[in-house]
Amino acid sequence: MEIRQFGGPEVVQVRDVPDPVPGPSEVLVEVARSGVNFADTLLREDGYITSATLPVIPGGEVTGRAPDGRRVAAMTERGGYAERVAVPAAHAFPVPDELDDVEAVALLAQGLTAWWLVHHTARVQPGDSVVVHAAAGGVGSLAVQLARMRGAARVIAVASTPEKRDVAMSLGADIAVDPAADDLTAALLAANDGTGVDAVLEMTGGRVTDRSLAALAPFGRLAFYGMAGGVEPEKVSPRALQRRSATVSGFWLMHAFDRPEVLQKAYAELSALVIAGELRVIHGGDHAMSDVRRVHEDLRGRRSIGKLVLDPAR
Repeated sequence: MEIRQFGGPEVVQVRDVPDPVPGPSEVLVEVARSGVNFADTLLREDGYITSATLPVIPGGEVTGRAPDGRRVAAMTERGGYAERVAVPAAHAFPVPDELDDVEAVALLAQGLTAWWLVHHTARVQPGDSVVVHAAAGGVGSLAVQLARMRGAARVIAVASTPEKRDVAMSLGADIAVDPAADDLTAALLAANDGTGVDAVLEMTGGRVTDRSLAALAPFGRLAFYGMAGGVEPEKVSPRALQRRSATVSGFWLMHAFDRPEVLQKAYAELSALVIAGELRVIHGGDHAMSDVRRVHEDLRGRRSIGKLVLDPAR
């Protein structure tokens, strides 16, 4: 699936292109499933953190088989919406046979992001109160569970529909909040028995970020890892942060690939938790790659739950 001009879902077109030729530090993957991420829709519109050079094949994560038959899950900057892709060998993780293809892909961008946010960026500690925005999405659904495993005393899920809030509750959230509440700060405080929260995982931007920041307790941490709403939050005043000893930090998974040994450990840890039945991946839909336009529309329309994947054989 190739993009030759930026725009809406209609610009993603089926093309026949030459097979990629892996370089000396790359491995060729025969793709079984390609992951779909919100970032793919931003790339399509030329609205992502980094700009793309056209033509471009979108897709940053795949699972499949290496030439020697090994199952691997791999991150790649581009090229995932295809039957074959060359990926950096350091970014290819072994996939246990007990994981299905959807689980294998879900533990890449979403799983590794959730793991890093909980363990490093937000530094969730036992006893913390943790707010997880988009709690039924790919990252959020895993972050709810990982925060609970870290010993969070209260996990507050934020999700836009009753169905999504029910999903978050089934994953271990203590209470669920509607982000459209007239006073989101008051709603978050009420969900935490009237007191400020210790950590917020936020990827919406605009008013949601601003109102979440206002709900932080002293020494609270807000981890910002996306701007799905497309609106910048208000400028954060250092003086305002000082008044509550608060921390605002950003996270982009691509920087974590400079520490491949940490990500290899994290992927293996997440895989073991899924196999043991302690971590649940929400299957959001196993779609034909030819349906990619509709999948993008569902993702941008906030109609999806869990992990969406594409099958290049269909």
